[in-house]
Amino acid sequence: MTSRRTDSRDAEAPHHPGRAHRLLRAAGFAAALGLPVAALAFVVRTESSPVVAFDEAVIAAATDLTRDTPGLRSVLLAWQEAFRGVWVNPLVALLCLWAWRRHGLRTRATWAFVTLLVAWGLAQVMKQVVARARPVVEDAVAHADGFSFPSGHATNTAAAGLTVTLLVWPLLGRRGRVAVPAVAAALVVLTAADRVLLGVHYPSDVVAGALFGTAMVGASYLGYVGRTPHLPRPDTDHPDTHHDRQAHP
Repeated sequence: MTSRRTDSRDAEAPHHPGRAHRLLRAAGFAAALGLPVAALAFVVRTESSPVVAFDEAVIAAATDLTRDTPGLRSVLLAWQEAFRGVWVNPLVALLCLWAWRRHGLRTRATWAFVTLLVAWGLAQVMKQVVARARPVVEDAVAHADGFSFPSGHATNTAAAGLTVTLLVWPLLGRRGRVAVPAVAAALVVLTAADRVLLGVHYPSDVVAGALFGTAMVGASYLGYVGRTPHLPRPDTDHPDTHHDRQAHP
């Protein structure tokens, strides 16, 4: 009788991808988006690629547009301030706390919070490694400190947008699963445009930032999702429970 019950439980138990499988798919996703970032980092360091000439031309045209458009500079500066990591990351942290306390998404909230901080920190490290100077613009529209590659704003907005999307995915209905990713993507595009129009980042900086932020969060999620909890409980939020199995993006 014991054997029959055990067989029944085993037959109904969900399949958990092994650690090697999860790490492989995470590494594959990171490589798919990370290799273009590495390539961009190489060409901007050597300053011998058409990418550099393109960057300079776009920056000149973008800052001319900002100077010639009344009120645009003020809007861009306000957007820049609103999407600084010092404001965005605490808001995501509060959302993680809400998802944990209100909806019981404990492991998912922990994953989201840690992943966002790691992505932000690694972007700062990459800035120091690549050490690309900020654009030099005659009659500058705005000024920014630090290095240029990758864009911290673009990295953080992409990472935060994808993190929030994956965090709240189990709670969304059909319309929400269209609206939330669309809004997140739009915020990344607008933030990237903001950095270029202000003349504080080259186009390659914001492209690299968006790719890097997406790569970090996506790879982290693929490594996390499917992990077998040590003490599975019926009400846990772990991706392999019934609640999250139905909710995977």
